[in-house]
Amino acid sequence: MAHSYIRASDLPQVIPVFPLAGAIVLPRGQLPLNIFEPRYLNMIDDAMAGDRIVGMIQPSGGPEALPALSPVGCAGRITSFAETSDGRYLVTLTGVARFRILAELPAQSPYRQTRVDFEPFALDLKAPDEDDAFDRSDLLAALQGYLNPRGLDIDWDAARDAPPEALVNSLSMALPFEPAEKQALIEALTLYDRLGTLTALLRIDAAEPGDDEPTTMQ
Repeated sequence: MAHSYIRASDLPQVIPVFPLAGAIVLPRGQLPLNIFEPRYLNMIDDAMAGDRIVGMIQPSGGPEALPALSPVGCAGRITSFAETSDGRYLVTLTGVARFRILAELPAQSPYRQTRVDFEPFALDLKAPDEDDAFDRSDLLAALQGYLNPRGLDIDWDAARDAPPEALVNSLSMALPFEPAEKQALIEALTLYDRLGTLTALLRIDAAEPGDDEPTTMQ
């Protein structure tokens, strides 16, 4: 990431938020987005002209056009941007840090803006040290039990070699969990809390395979 943040106070206190069910970004993870709604095209224009920060947040009920917002989301920085011939934006958000919403500001733009607090998640700004206590084998066993009934597959060599944070966060972001389950992964305070939540979700959902068509996850 071209821009680094050392302290929570280095991040903006007011950020635009993008409520999108099932789509989350986590620290140092990368989330590709295909932006086509006019209000979010405007949001990206404004972010690109400023600090490039966008907050991804899970809706939590209410009308689809103006849903309630979950209390915790994660901010990402736009690290890749392209415009298509039909006016869409293809962007990549690289996760920076999670935040807690303090207040939503009165609408002065077509998209929503919030005052946020990054301080409770200041440790997100530093990649965790690798720890021998990380139970990769238990996670991969639970993952296999989740994927097999759904006809899903991953690059197992990459999963065995990936750094712990990259593995846990990429699985949390990519797997098709329900929005409430995604929110539980966002709110897990530490990497090891998220590992425990992820492993538990994989085991619970393994008994309830969905109707996904066979595919390969990258």
